[in-house]
Amino acid sequence: MSTPASPSDRLATKIMIGLGVGAAVGLLGRGAIGAIPSLENQALWIAGEVLEPFGQIFLRLLFFAVVPLVFGSLALGITQLGRLDRMGPLATRTFALFALNMAVGVALGLLFMNLIRPGASIDESTRTRMIADQGAALSQLHTTAAASRGFSFAMAVDMFLPRNLLGAVTSFQILPLIVFALLVGAVGTQLPPSRRLAWQQALETINELMTRLVQWALRLAPFAVAALFASAILRYGPSLLGALLLFALGVAAIIALHLFGTMSLLLRLFTRRPVGSFFRAIRVILVTAFSTSSSNATLPTALHVTREHLGVSPGTAGFVLPVGATLNMSGTALYEGCVVLFVAQVYGIELALGQQATLLLLSVLSAVAVAGIPGGSLPLIMGLLTTFGVPAEGIALVLGIDRLLDMARTALNVGADVVTACIVDDSLRPPSASTSERPQ
Repeated sequence: MSTPASPSDRLATKIMIGLGVGAAVGLLGRGAIGAIPSLENQALWIAGEVLEPFGQIFLRLLFFAVVPLVFGSLALGITQLGRLDRMGPLATRTFALFALNMAVGVALGLLFMNLIRPGASIDESTRTRMIADQGAALSQLHTTAAASRGFSFAMAVDMFLPRNLLGAVTSFQILPLIVFALLVGAVGTQLPPSRRLAWQQALETINELMTRLVQWALRLAPFAVAALFASAILRYGPSLLGALLLFALGVAAIIALHLFGTMSLLLRLFTRRPVGSFFRAIRVILVTAFSTSSSNATLPTALHVTREHLGVSPGTAGFVLPVGATLNMSGTALYEGCVVLFVAQVYGIELALGQQATLLLLSVLSAVAVAGIPGGSLPLIMGLLTTFGVPAEGIALVLGIDRLLDMARTALNVGADVVTACIVDDSLRPPSASTSERPQ
């Protein structure tokens, strides 16, 4: 007897159907324009005045959630750590490896995007039309991006600590918001226990409210994807499909490289565990993560396998894996950086090396704030796009394939958690302890 599909699976199926319907409508419309050129004005009117505004309802709902979601998630994550001055070797090594995993993932993704440049594969005439359609808004974003190319210590202070935090937030500058959330979270750990608990509960309420708002928005996603994709193809032709396919295949390849390449290297450098045996032992974890697209849903399987088959101590596994399911988002951070650079390439916006370094940092920090639901990264990516002078509406290009890549990046997220648990556990064991003594 087959297992009923979960709500997230049904949503993913509907979004994929929406992508197919939108592509079909757009291609049929382009075919009709080719056969009857006089239809072009009517088709473009439908794309710009009907399909695009409908899709914008979905995008604007996501925009509503960006600021409170980033602040609430990051502040809560830091507050939950408790006393910062009491973080022992277990926590310190765990968080250091989490940061390393995410930073390497983003760096690999950005390297790929710079080498392959899938967004640049769109023909110049299509790009020109896209830029023209954005009009004054895109011109203002170009100005923002150009102004941030230079770098100095004074500029860094303004970037991280602007004089007017509210002004920076209202213009969707995510970096000052992240810094503010981290500072508030750190200060929150110093509150008396009763008040810290009350503050933590308030942040949890904010997160739950914003998560529910995103879930409401996602109900529109299948229809919005169809409308936005049909509008894009009607306006710009099918060349977008080729660029999107190249992007999706490339991101999947980089996720696989990070999971099986970087993680294997970390195991060889910091443990004595045979890499082949390790990946055979965690196959069930990776399959569960890929099929559910949820780190939390995979957690019971990950805990069992890590303790019973990899021999990680219950204390280490019980700390690293639950915390990793919330904070260690290697695949998500990688994906965020790739999307920002891809959309920037589509619109002909070049991000300088310094900007990409900032993008790496922000991708790592913002990935921690991603809600654990399908599509939870979308509001954060929109904020990052605006931060780097890229039209946030460009996220519509990847909406249809987001869930498929979500399955892959969840497998990477969970795999990185297990690797971290093994490395931390081995580092805390006495030198006489041998991996040969552990269950295989």
